Amino acid sequence: MNGGALTPIRRKVEAGERLSPGDAATLLASRDLLAVGELASAANRARHGDRVFYNVNRHINPTNICVNRCRFCAFSRSDGEEGAYALSAEEVLVRAGEAAAAGATELHIVGGLHPTLPLEWYLEVLEAIRARHPGLHLKGFTAVEVDHFATLGGRDAAAVLEALQAAGLGSLPGGGAEILAEDTRRQICPEKISGRRWLEIMEIAHRLGLKSNATLLYGHVESLGDRVEHMRLLRELQDRTGGFQAFIPLAFQPHHSDLATGASTTGYDDLLTLATARLFLDNFDHVKAYWVMLGEKIAQVSLHFGVNDLDGTVVEEKIAHEAGATSSSAMARDALVGLIREAGKVPVERDTLYRAVNRES
Repeated sequence: MNGGALTPIRRKVEAGERLSPGDAATLLASRDLLAVGELASAANRARHGDRVFYNVNRHINPTNICVNRCRFCAFSRSDGEEGAYALSAEEVLVRAGEAAAAGATELHIVGGLHPTLPLEWYLEVLEAIRARHPGLHLKGFTAVEVDHFATLGGRDAAAVLEALQAAGLGSLPGGGAEILAEDTRRQICPEKISGRRWLEIMEIAHRLGLKSNATLLYGHVESLGDRVEHMRLLRELQDRTGGFQAFIPLAFQPHHSDLATGASTTGYDDLLTLATARLFLDNFDHVKAYWVMLGEKIAQVSLHFGVNDLDGTVVEEKIAHEAGATSSSAMARDALVGLIREAGKVPVERDTLYRAVNRES
């Protein structure tokens, strides 16, 4: 890295000093992608060596019926609208059984905010999955869903999370964060809970011992300053709780929604955002490239830009593909391993809590 605005940042990173929001803004605006990538790669290597994590998982979206109709979302439907669906409990259990038979270690369960489906239905489903497939880790329900369950049932968020935890919930995903900068959040999802409420529910979950991830939806109407503010708020919460496992930037899919622009994020922006996250979020162990939204090629290249996790096999991904994602809706375990090895990295299968999974084959 030669001179210029990046030199003070390089010195901070090499000295182990925390970067400021201004430093993050400089990184995101940089025209020297390779220099930023080199610095992020070194920071990642210091933590993880050449290891790259992945898992064998399956996504289940119980319903796309949602009382919110966020402008950026192409997945949600109103009750009775063409394409609206709600799986039965048995249909969810069939999918869980398929995941277990395929060797999955995790179910990722998120869906729309159904206007009448009560928390008790979800609790019964979790309990049934746990009884039939005790080896599956149940990761589910965004902070937005938790708030909806609380509102629908007249409970507080802590009571909802405690009930889910008792039924078998093991951790939370990071969805629903979108962009935490409130003015911009109101432009893309005015009906959704505030960014402050999202952070509040995540803090409650962490205090209860539930780990979670954190996402960022970028490439829509937000500014670079909004991205920095988003990461700053996450870093501050992580300082307090240590409950976040991975940060996952999600590239906006620009089709089939009220916010459709027709313009996808660029590979340059994707890689710069991931690299900046690795350098700024010094209290996050993992930065994940969600190959479903990035595409397999950019996700693979990102392994040299500070990324140490490629997510998993996924299976039947609906949300990004409704918005026009062109990647596959699933990836075989061998294909994930191949992507990692071809990048010169060492694949490590993990469970949801980042413990290594050892298989005979």
